[in-house]
Amino acid sequence: MPVKLLFIGDIIGKPGRQALSRELHRLVDRYGVDLVIANGENAAGGFGLTADTARELFDLGVHCLTSGNHIWDKKEQVALVLADPRILRPANYPEGVPGRGSALFTTPGGARVGVLNLEGRVFMKNLDCPFRVADREIERLRRETAVILVDFHAEATSEKASLGWYLDGKASAVIGTHTHVQTADERILTQGTAYMSDAGMTGSFDSVIGIGKEEAIRKFLTQLPTKFEVPKKDIRLNAVVVGIDEVSGKAVSIERVAVNC
Repeated sequence: MPVKLLFIGDIIGKPGRQALSRELHRLVDRYGVDLVIANGENAAGGFGLTADTARELFDLGVHCLTSGNHIWDKKEQVALVLADPRILRPANYPEGVPGRGSALFTTPGGARVGVLNLEGRVFMKNLDCPFRVADREIERLRRETAVILVDFHAEATSEKASLGWYLDGKASAVIGTHTHVQTADERILTQGTAYMSDAGMTGSFDSVIGIGKEEAIRKFLTQLPTKFEVPKKDIRLNAVVVGIDEVSGKAVSIERVAVNC
């Protein structure tokens, strides 16, 4: 039987956490999931992550939390949050910043799974090269396991697709996050890597990518700083399920998931 990984798109605030509370166990049972990974960088109030919020997500059944550029937003919580080995920040931040960019997890069945978090550079920060950092981190992870999932937190679809093809046959899956819009391009590339440009988001769809419509429109109209709120209506969960052969590390299936909560 392949190892089944459930990857949940960016969790946005309390509505996103409530969606997990309602649906996660049902999805785990339905798909026979062995390990749950979720991007949690927006889980606390829509921006950032706190220790209490992370604990809530772990209690709901998430095994690993990945992140991206917003992991630093709750400044007073960063050191505490990233001290938890189950929480990742992008591996291509400079040396000396808190936290780690990759980790190994063991499923209840004993399979070892490597998870790698990277951040893109197009329209984002000028970080270390995610392609070269991926080579380094995957080489290290492959000493322990052939099953490796990459969360590539990036803006540009071209950069995500390029990394997917670059890691084809090296990583088991490359799943994009950050844009909060689920894409319909899930597929297995020629060398056995599952790919999807963006897993989407888990939170309110009565919104502009998870934040209040009125505030977002006002910001575009005025170009002034705006305090964003997290809406509470039309809650949905976006995710992807990937099946991976434990021996070869190659993907055997990928399925897009979208649930109205």
